[in-house]
Amino acid sequence: MTISEAEHVVAGEPGSGDRWAPGYPTDGDVSAAKRFLGTCADTGDPQPFGTYEIRRREDGLAIGGLGFHGPADENGSVTIGYGLIPSARGKGYAAEALRELLLFARSRGATCVKGDADHDNIASQYVMLAAGMRPAGQDERVRYFEIAWTDTATTTDPLS
Repeated sequence: MTISEAEHVVAGEPGSGDRWAPGYPTDGDVSAAKRFLGTCADTGDPQPFGTYEIRRREDGLAIGGLGFHGPADENGSVTIGYGLIPSARGKGYAAEALRELLLFARSRGATCVKGDADHDNIASQYVMLAAGMRPAGQDERVRYFEIAWTDTATTTDPLS
């Protein structure tokens, strides 16, 4: 996502080249775009560990977003988030997008990817499991998930 695209998401108004499915952006997409813009203002564009739109292959419409909460820390760990518009949920889009994001993170030198989901958000927990992440603990509010690699070799399988 570019700064201009993020500004359009925050405003809720598509730019001239933006193609959004009905219901996009969600509150989560707006929150992620605001976080991205804040990072850009504070420390510069965090690419490649930025924010991305999830687009449906068949029509190219944005149906959600995913990305990183910031650049990798000193240990190579990144935290991710994702979400879809309600009409796109339950069709495998989030798991497919997350699998690709994990491969992307690994190929860019990340050694660990972390995420979390509220206890009652079983669908999001399933997405992380389906993408190859494993449970890594919980607290009173959320379950934590992660995937870690001992090397950062590019692979086509996030479970290797």
